[in-house]
Amino acid sequence: MKQLIIAEKPSVARDIAKVLGATQKSKNYIEGKDVIVTWALGHLLGLKMPEDYNKEWATWNMNTLPMIPKKSGIKPLPKTRPQLKAISHLANRQDVSEAVIATDAGREGELVARWILEYVKFKKPVKRLWISSQTDKAIKDGFRNLKPSKAYDDLYYSAVARAEADWLVGLNVTRALTVKYKDSLSAGRVQTPTLAMVRKQEEKQEKFRPETYFTLDLNYYHLLGRLQLKNPRQYKDREVLEAYVKSLESTPIKVVDIKEKKKIEAAPLPYDLTEMQREANQRYQYSAKKTLSIIQRLYEIHKIVTYPRTDSKYLTTDMKQTMKERLHAVTVIDSERVKSIIKNGSVVQQKNVFQNAKVTDHHGLIPTEQSPRLEKLDNEEMKIYRLIVERFLGLFEEPFVSSNQTVTAQTKDALFTFKQNKVEVYGWKKQKEIEKKQLDFKIGQVIPQQFTFNKELTTPPSPLNEGALLGQMEKHSLGTPATRAEIIEKLISSDLMERSTGKLMVTPKGKQLLTLVNPSLVTPELTAEWEISLEKIAQGKLNNRQFIQTIEKETARLVTEIKQSEDKYVDHSLTSKVCPDCGEKLREKNTRDGKILVCSSDSCSYRRRKDPKVSNHRCPQCKKKMEILENKNGSYFKCKNCNITEKVEKKGTKNKKMTKHEERRLMKKYSETEEQESPLALALKQAMKDQ
Repeated sequence: MKQLIIAEKPSVARDIAKVLGATQKSKNYIEGKDVIVTWALGHLLGLKMPEDYNKEWATWNMNTLPMIPKKSGIKPLPKTRPQLKAISHLANRQDVSEAVIATDAGREGELVARWILEYVKFKKPVKRLWISSQTDKAIKDGFRNLKPSKAYDDLYYSAVARAEADWLVGLNVTRALTVKYKDSLSAGRVQTPTLAMVRKQEEKQEKFRPETYFTLDLNYYHLLGRLQLKNPRQYKDREVLEAYVKSLESTPIKVVDIKEKKKIEAAPLPYDLTEMQREANQRYQYSAKKTLSIIQRLYEIHKIVTYPRTDSKYLTTDMKQTMKERLHAVTVIDSERVKSIIKNGSVVQQKNVFQNAKVTDHHGLIPTEQSPRLEKLDNEEMKIYRLIVERFLGLFEEPFVSSNQTVTAQTKDALFTFKQNKVEVYGWKKQKEIEKKQLDFKIGQVIPQQFTFNKELTTPPSPLNEGALLGQMEKHSLGTPATRAEIIEKLISSDLMERSTGKLMVTPKGKQLLTLVNPSLVTPELTAEWEISLEKIAQGKLNNRQFIQTIEKETARLVTEIKQSEDKYVDHSLTSKVCPDCGEKLREKNTRDGKILVCSSDSCSYRRRKDPKVSNHRCPQCKKKMEILENKNGSYFKCKNCNITEKVEKKGTKNKKMTKHEERRLMKKYSETEEQESPLALALKQAMKDQ
């Protein structure tokens, strides 16, 4: 009898098959003596659409809202039926005794496999493979420790509840807004509060007014002691501050307090996915989606990092025995540093990292025991891998220790504060700083009155970049580490938000959307409560049906408010240009291929590019790229600088330049077939000689 193993992707299935000795390859699976390894393609199934429940729901009509099915169902996603059919056939084979879920070890991975097994009506025993890395060793260990799938039922219920909640709120609110305001307006329980965070930061910038103020420093050798004020921007006029300083001249400035404080800073914990995305955005301006994609390749293809979609920075205590092997694996990244750590016993100095209670589905992001083949890594993969290794190596090194001194000097009611720091142990902070000579202070010491007046200007709040937004999403429990990148991309593709030079901005359409939906859907509090509930479901502390009933009531309330709303909506994407087919106004849309104009009428399919497409065809005069334009006679090239036009030749009709090989063949032909060389043959020969 055989195990039917369901992986999430073909690449993972091949790795599992290789480890388990399955070599007989077919289009949809790989078979071995005791196993059959097949795969999903991500999600093969999704929740049914409104029209699958009720034919009336196929029409976007306010009267049909809210749409709340009595019972949710699933159906195949487009183009997935062949793979589903293959898995169904395998599941019903007489020699298959049980199934093993080997999809990603997380909420979404659980849903991928469970829906497949539900769809093919699998009634045999099911086990679960739960691993955090794709190395051969991890796969072998995982199969030796398979657990009954029932142990993960609560995780599955949580995944279903999340999908159903998003369906109820997202489809109903989006449809209600779209129908009422006659424009595509997408809203959701996570994406709308996320959009509101970006807008809130923009409003701070819009309200900001620059303010000039003056500060005062007391100079003592290379140190500056700042005048302490309850309001740092108290002095708006330099003359007022100068008058205050003049009043201090008669009294000496004496040291009244010296405080010493030792600061011990342990190495940072390993990355979780969100912090990794924030770091990559700050250092390399990578989007959250791009960072996740890079780590996914390091995990699946190169097998040199652990499971990326983690929300924990901690490690389990049983991992202590694997740390030395992981150290040896990363020697190629920083051999001197690793050798030094091994020489000191390979002891983890950051003891706080081992906490079983703080590891949820997966531990922190660290290197695997498999050594990287650096020649196989591209530049982006190398950058991210180095960051992960840096964090990992820091765990084995001593804390950073510094001695911080705060000196307070006083005259009358004026207090000046000096600060100086001395590093005692650099530890995990390898980069040494140039330290200035420490000054000796004593109580009662008089400081000469040498002042510096500083003209300062308040700075506006910075616009949110993806790193900052991810931090806020994490703080308010919006989405999960696995879904936050997708949420940001969806907001951009829906024309509600745009990315410009690394910053995020809300579009006019997005600004209006935030005024049209219920305030509870704009603030993160409600969604954060839902995420807490989903986590309780995963822990078996809350019934998923109870949660969905709450969401159904909330959905009905949100839809009713939209129906009754008297807010006005202005479609900023409408242009003054008119559709040549039906006379309605054209709407501007952003696509991957640039901006296009589409007809605003639902019954008209007219569309065209807003700006001409720039080709790689060069102008014969100025050598710049020419635009492709169209008229009734077809497409043609035009240079906007010289106004030169050329007809676009159809593929295969353009005269090609004769190659050297073709020249030789033609030359040989004429040489062999004519006793006396013809003028053409002579000319060809001469041309060859000239070259």
